[in-house]
Amino acid sequence: MRRSEHRGAVLTIDLDAIAANYRFLVDRLKGKACAAVVKANAYGLGVERVAPTLAAAGAEIFCVAHLDEAIALRAILPDVEIIVLSGPIAGAEADYARHRLVPTLNHLGDLAAWRKFAAVQRGCRAALHLDTGMARLGLSAREVELIAEEPRLLEGVTVSWILSHLACADEPDHPLNRQQLETLRAMLARLPCRAPVSLANSSGIMLGAEYHFDLARAGAALFGVNPVPRQPNPMRPVVRLQAPILQLRDVDRTTTVGYGAPQTIEPPAKLATVGVGYADGYLRSSSPRAHGVVGDVLVPIVGRVSMDLAVFDVSRAPLHAVQPGCMIDMIGPRYTIDDLATAAGTIGYEVLTSLGSRYRRSYVGGAAAPA
Repeated sequence: MRRSEHRGAVLTIDLDAIAANYRFLVDRLKGKACAAVVKANAYGLGVERVAPTLAAAGAEIFCVAHLDEAIALRAILPDVEIIVLSGPIAGAEADYARHRLVPTLNHLGDLAAWRKFAAVQRGCRAALHLDTGMARLGLSAREVELIAEEPRLLEGVTVSWILSHLACADEPDHPLNRQQLETLRAMLARLPCRAPVSLANSSGIMLGAEYHFDLARAGAALFGVNPVPRQPNPMRPVVRLQAPILQLRDVDRTTTVGYGAPQTIEPPAKLATVGVGYADGYLRSSSPRAHGVVGDVLVPIVGRVSMDLAVFDVSRAPLHAVQPGCMIDMIGPRYTIDDLATAAGTIGYEVLTSLGSRYRRSYVGGAAAPA
């Protein structure tokens, strides 16, 4: 048996919810294409289960970050389009051709290397990434001008996609959204090539039709993260993290809890310890602001989350539901990924991708195999 099968904590992943979230975003796009972003092992949820679910829901285009991820995905989905968002790795160009992958060219050096390869291996396609305001990856405005002045820089390169990326799409009123949109339009007007255009990520889809172009790239929203923070989440919850109570402690005198004794508990109180900690991706920074759920009652974390353990104050929970072996919901419909992220001072993306490999994983819905 795998080591994870001996763990009491269970991470349940709802494949039907992932499919429903994809279809919801497709409906918002009103006929425009929607790529599924499954980088980082499908945001930590298991690409071997998630990717076929998305393909069955209608996804025909997938995005990953790195070449190794793309090769692994090609083995799972032999017929879909796969865009690799990082630039082509020097010396590995043939791997892109062999596995029918589309690399993203992020600067003139990428473009020169791919042009040289394309002269030998004709028909290989690539995406161009334009930096419209992230200052991270992508061709700068000056590099686009150089291409406009010297169209031969694109000679022999089959450009199948033109990509950019929004920096502040989760803040609908941020002026950079409009600025990036106008910058992209200006860059497109200068490029001596035409190809389908992609700008919107999950939150960008919610900004409206003018941000949709030809293709959106949906990522975290597929997995239940709210694409419209500070508004009701339109996505279905995907993950549920539950951990059994290992030990109960009745507090009958003033005591401190956890490393560093950061918190004092006054009697009477009842504390429950569960076997989940920051080694499992349950972020230490969430203490002492995070909560779990017992029944329908929110129970606060007390003390600091440690490597393998966390402690909850279950004084207000029903007695029958706080016995050794009873489950505490650490993420679920009542206390979501976004709630935990807020407690930890981060975003739902980090919570998702941090969830470790030590849980027993249970897939429900879709074409789920037994956990």
